[in-house]
Amino acid sequence: MFIPRRKVRIETERLTLRQPVLTDHRAWSALREESAAFLIPWEPTWADDHLARRAFSNRVYWAQRSIAQCTALPLFLIRREDNALVGAITLDNIRRGPAQAGTLGYWTGAAFARQGYMREAILAVVHHAFERLDLSRIEAACLPENQASRGLLEKCGFKYEGVAQSYLQINGRWRTHVLYASLRRDRRGRTATG
Repeated sequence: MFIPRRKVRIETERLTLRQPVLTDHRAWSALREESAAFLIPWEPTWADDHLARRAFSNRVYWAQRSIAQCTALPLFLIRREDNALVGAITLDNIRRGPAQAGTLGYWTGAAFARQGYMREAILAVVHHAFERLDLSRIEAACLPENQASRGLLEKCGFKYEGVAQSYLQINGRWRTHVLYASLRRDRRGRTATG
């Protein structure tokens, strides 16, 4: 099993992907607050204390534990040119054994949407998952009407797999999602048996 010996850091053309730290709270809460109308229709209902420092601290500690235990890889997208927080991406629900899979989730601030940042991040995280974490399958789901997210996944090589009824609670309602997956090329088909 892969256990990180140091903090995870992934570089792309324009971004540094790194785990959140406590000092990110101000930038994170400001970006989430100014992007609320853009994000809320696609996300689980925000708790009353969603933007509070204490709730953010809990997120940071969860991120540290998850990375250490290799159960999730939560990363912030930092634009190198000005150190701006652009959004976040998480490879969650990492499953070992026969599955060797994980589930991808992401968000970006409204001011940074449709500029290719999330495409860079997804491609980098999928590469990291296949090459460094030795996963074979990355799954993602989005609302059927979220054409931007669907197009993004398809541009990143994810293939449509079907529909999951009442898959997640989004903005206070159980919502059906469309499912996508990216498969590691050398793992398609039969596996070697002892």
